[in-house]
Amino acid sequence: MIVKTFGSAVQGVTAIPITIEVNVFPRGTKFFIVGLPDNAVKESEKRIESTIISLGYRFPRFRTVVNMAPAAIRKAGAAYDLPITLGIIAASGQMPADTLHTYTIMGELSLDGTIQPIKGALPIALQAREAGFSGLIVPLQNAREAAMVSGLKVYGVSHVREVIQFLHHPQSLAPVQADAREEFLAAQAGFDVDFSDVKGQYGVKRALEIAAAGGHNALMIGPPGSGKTMLAKRLSTILPPLTLNEALETTKIHSVAGKLPEHASLVTRRPFRAPHHTISDTALVGGGSVPQPGEISLAHNGVLFLDELPEFKRKVLEVMRQPLEERQITISRARTSVSYPASYILLAACNPCQCGFYGHPDRDCTCPPGQVQKYLNRISGPLLDRIDLHLQVTPVPFTALHAEEQAEPSRHIRERVLRAREIQTRRFEAENGIYCNAQMSSRQLKDICQLGREESTLLKNAMSKLKLSARAYDRILKVSRTIADLEGSAGIQVNHLAEAIQYRSLDRESWGS
Repeated sequence: MIVKTFGSAVQGVTAIPITIEVNVFPRGTKFFIVGLPDNAVKESEKRIESTIISLGYRFPRFRTVVNMAPAAIRKAGAAYDLPITLGIIAASGQMPADTLHTYTIMGELSLDGTIQPIKGALPIALQAREAGFSGLIVPLQNAREAAMVSGLKVYGVSHVREVIQFLHHPQSLAPVQADAREEFLAAQAGFDVDFSDVKGQYGVKRALEIAAAGGHNALMIGPPGSGKTMLAKRLSTILPPLTLNEALETTKIHSVAGKLPEHASLVTRRPFRAPHHTISDTALVGGGSVPQPGEISLAHNGVLFLDELPEFKRKVLEVMRQPLEERQITISRARTSVSYPASYILLAACNPCQCGFYGHPDRDCTCPPGQVQKYLNRISGPLLDRIDLHLQVTPVPFTALHAEEQAEPSRHIRERVLRAREIQTRRFEAENGIYCNAQMSSRQLKDICQLGREESTLLKNAMSKLKLSARAYDRILKVSRTIADLEGSAGIQVNHLAEAIQYRSLDRESWGS
């Protein structure tokens, strides 16, 4: 008897329907799983056998063939345990199979039939709704996450016995209720950190406000203890709140990677990822034998903070160049190719030299001649070109640290950022996939960032003196446009352009000499 159940395979951040066919023959004794399963799927036989016996059913001793179609897609992980188990019980005539075909079913099994959580519940739910299934059966721990998808009945189960009872008596389980919009709005609470905690550093705060307003990448250079990490951790507090669509998109990535916090069903704040400088290129951009999203995708719609930038391996930094431009990363393997979104603000920090005190107002640099430039040369020119703002961070003097004056809180800065983003939203409303100034194409620059005669002369002189690249030219125009947006100016003025040029400090020939 042939019985069909249905599951899903997650590829990238989307899911593909998988048909699981089970046939129990009256002769022979071997158990086969075909359809390009990985080792975790092949090992499911022992988990399934133990589960079926613990439920009081009979594990068939005849030839049993499990086919997972389409066969060209690799099936990975233990999440297929539950649909295979139900298929075997039904195919051996121990339960009716009338309603199995109406549900997408996924879950990993323990030996006693307890159902363990899975990865990618949100994209699986989206695929089940798109395919027209009447419901989705997933582990209880994943039910609220999957229930974020409207128009689909989601049932959370903790044991195989509950699933079998539900298939016999549908009224025994109620669908999990979750309102994505309500939960999203309820989670828009305050942050644990605030810009008001940072004393002094007004110039750097201004630059980070520009970065947040236009989605620009930034690099902070300064001696140890000057506040670079403290400032970086507060950038998220002035970014615009996630929209519901952005929250769902971000949640899909974290769900596929298995990075959703326990009991969380939706990512409601912009991610802030800060990998250590010993990270591998695969962990940063994603990949592996079974491709998984890396840190740049986990930072999608948020901030990727790379502290001690020159200490990262050169190979690791270079693989970021293409994602910074394309805002997505494509991982190709012999049998498959997957793409993960990677639209984030890159915020990096580093010391100005090996000893850390080059340019310090009170301490002397002990590096030998040429060592300063050699240290910064660990960061390649092409990568620096893709960073819009180069910020020099100096130590905060005692008088500023000891002052009683309250610094400007994040909510005030965020209000200005939101006004600038509203201008950009109206500007790019007809453009697909472009939401802020940093994402403008070269064609759009010509239309949106037009300069007057005085502004053109200033930029020409800066390009000649600093020997800037064509990419740096584009970056200056984009930052100038953001500064103008923060002031509510219709056009780019000389002061906007001058401020943008000063943020290209690493392009100056005098740096490190």
